[in-house]
Formats: sequence, C-alpha cells, structure tokens
Amino acid sequence: MPLPDNYLEYPHRRYGMDHDRYDWSDMFQRKPIAWPNGARIALSLVTHVQYFPLDMPSKPFKAPGALSMPYPDFRYYTNRDYGNRVGVFRVLRLLAEKGLKTSFAINGIIAKRYPALLRAVVEGGHEIVAHGLDMGKVHHSGLSEEEENAIVVEALRLLREESGQAVTGWLSPGRAQSFNTPDILARNGVAYGLDWANDDLPYEMRTGAGPLVAMPLAYETDDRVVADEYFQSEPQWVQQVRDRFDVLYRESAEGGGRVMSLPLHSWVSGMPYRIEYLREVLDYILSHDGVWNAPAGEICAAFRASN
Repeated sequence: MPLPDNYLEYPHRRYGMDHDRYDWSDMFQRKPIAWPNGARIALSLVTHVQYFPLDMPSKPFKAPGALSMPYPDFRYYTNRDYGNRVGVFRVLRLLAEKGLKTSFAINGIIAKRYPALLRAVVEGGHEIVAHGLDMGKVHHSGLSEEEENAIVVEALRLLREESGQAVTGWLSPGRAQSFNTPDILARNGVAYGLDWANDDLPYEMRTGAGPLVAMPLAYETDDRVVADEYFQSEPQWVQQVRDRFDVLYRESAEGGGRVMSLPLHSWVSGMPYRIEYLREVLDYILSHDGVWNAPAGEICAAFRASN
C-alpha cells in the first residue's frame, strides 16, 4: 500500500524548543545591547544558598547535590549545611572586599531556618533571588498547577517578608521546570528566571501573564558542575571561566554588550581551599576595562531598557 502524499510533511517543524515560549534567534544577528556607561560586559554573580532536607524524597528525582547515602545521611547533610554556617559568609567577605553587589539565589525555607543568614546577604547590599522552597521540592510536570503554584507562592512570601525586597528573580531547584512554571512565575510577580541555559544574552519568553525574561546562567562553568559532575580541579575551573570571559569580551567589541554569568554555591566555592580560586577569577575579570558588575535584576532592567 503506497504512503499518502502528505506522509513527509511536517507542518509544525520549525526552529525552536518544541514550544512557543519564544522565537528562535541567532544571537549574532540581534540588535546590540547597550549596557550602562558603555560597558562591554555585565558581570552577573549568582551564589546558590540551599537547604537539603534530611528526609528529602527521591521521586520523581533528586536535585543535583542531593543527599545520596542511606537515611539519615548526616555526611552529606552537614557538608551541604557547611555552606549555610560558614561558606556563605566567606563568599560575602570576599564580595565586600571587591566592592561587588551581586545576586544570591536562596531557598525560601532559609528565611525561616536561618534568618540571620538572609539578613547578612541583604545588609551586604545583594539582591535576593527565589530558589524554590527547598532542594527537596523540585518542579516537574507531575505536579498539578495548584500544587506548583503553592510552592512558588510560599517561597516568594518567605523571602519577601524576611528580606524586605520585592524578589522578582527566580531559579528553580535543579533548574527543573514543568510546562506551567513560566506562567506561574509571571503571575506571581517574577520578572526574570535563571533556569534556561540556551543563550549568552537575556531574551523575553512568552507567558499567559506577560513577558518573562530568561537571564543567562552558565551551566558548564558552574562551580558545582565542574567539581561534582565533570570531576575537574579548581585550576581547571579558573581556566574555563577565564576562557569564557575572554571570548565574550572579544565578541563585545563588535557585537554589543555581553553577560558574563558566574554561578557559585556557598557549599562549594565557600570552602577554604576554593575561595582563593574565586578570588583569582574575580581579580582577572575585574582587571579589564568596561566590566559592569550588577545584580541579575539590574542587568535584566538594563536589557529591557536597551530594547
């Protein structure tokens, strides 16, 4: 029996991500972005501050960095909690030394469990980004829209009340989303998200509640990813971050402003033997002219003003 004439027709084939959240775009053909004061690079540091519950569920999946030993896994629980007791303050001290104002992606439950930690971040002049409720509550399409909305509402409420900030940025635990996540975020006053890793520049996504900006957050040069997934050394991480910056800086000479995003974890870069490598990275980036350091929310606002 012969195939029908329309067998090889694909009416929905197009550039994109199998959804209609945004139009496919070649970054090198876009209108150049103009950063404040003619800066070539917007430096966006985002430090993850996370709480991993001792009884965190394993289904449908565990967020990266999750506890992995039999219950009660005090070995990894306390290792992760090191970031909340020691590491985050070590990172804060270094940022203050460099005069940097950055973003901290913080689980909502941190506002209840460690309010002094949240106050230290705010008093340091940094922006609070909502990082879900805790690392045991991942977003996925097995959740009903009502269940997922309740997680988002609670995380935002805790952080907004304790920090006094508007909290308009979002990073999901493990960067995991459901098909409903962008709409839920926009409905709850979130202006930008850091989950999607498909661009070196901000871009607008479509939601049922208006545009949501997808902000760059480099996955491959994330400190945890390089150490725990790629099993590479701290000097290798430094070289990779420097190489990433060099390419973006070179491109900015002709293509307009670029975003140099640097994801950090308080329980990774906050370790004594790693903090000096972070210092080395910052010294290198800040030694260049035309680097504008700002929290992700300010970079998002500058992007919208430039377009």
